[in-house]
Amino acid sequence: MNFIGIIPARYASTRFPGKPLVEIKGKSMIQRVYEQACKALEYVVVATDDERIYNHVESFGGKVVMTSDQHRSGTDRCAEAIRKVQPDYPSTPFDVVINIQGDEPFIQPEQLRLLKSCFDEDISIATLAKPIESAEELFNPNVVKVIINRNNRAIYFSRAVIPYQRNEEQQTWLQKYCYLKHIGIYAYRVPVLKEITQLPPSSLECAESLEQNRWIENEYSIYVQHTNMETVAIDTPEDLEKVQLMF
Repeated sequence: MNFIGIIPARYASTRFPGKPLVEIKGKSMIQRVYEQACKALEYVVVATDDERIYNHVESFGGKVVMTSDQHRSGTDRCAEAIRKVQPDYPSTPFDVVINIQGDEPFIQPEQLRLLKSCFDEDISIATLAKPIESAEELFNPNVVKVIINRNNRAIYFSRAVIPYQRNEEQQTWLQKYCYLKHIGIYAYRVPVLKEITQLPPSSLECAESLEQNRWIENEYSIYVQHTNMETVAIDTPEDLEKVQLMF
């Protein structure tokens, strides 16, 4: 089975314009993501809509493809990117695309290998989740929660705390139930990626602003693999300052 990692990267972030090009101890954020991904994947490409990012990736020897500036999500950008990249590898038909967040310079290669290990005949979309360990995370609407069935398939993703424990005090919820935090890395079989990007926005997607709920509403199965590895996303300049202190 042939895997390719695609890193969507756009310049015009509302909260942090130019984010992929910010420097973290001598290397740009996008270069750090790219190099981490290459430790687990033979094929990695950055998909961008900005010439500055395109030229920068080429300057450090990375593979990059230009995509539309009209995409609403990284998933849509990945779908265009695989259409453009596949002809460059005629002897390597890609089976699975791994969508790697371009703002996580410390992504662990083990996370990508874990996603790769998910794929058998029954898996069409896979993602990761880890146990929530603090009340701060649990009640933070920016931390996406996921509930799963007995076969590790996602039932629903929410910014709210799910499940709600009706007969328990909130301070005991973490002791009574293993809540799962969604780690926003996706892997999709190529035909499924093409299908889900043709679906119109759904009611649950719009309500939560979470595209994966569109797939569930349209009866696509999302396999959720457990991990204990955390990711560190840089969404704001303040996040960058904290990351700089980690070195």
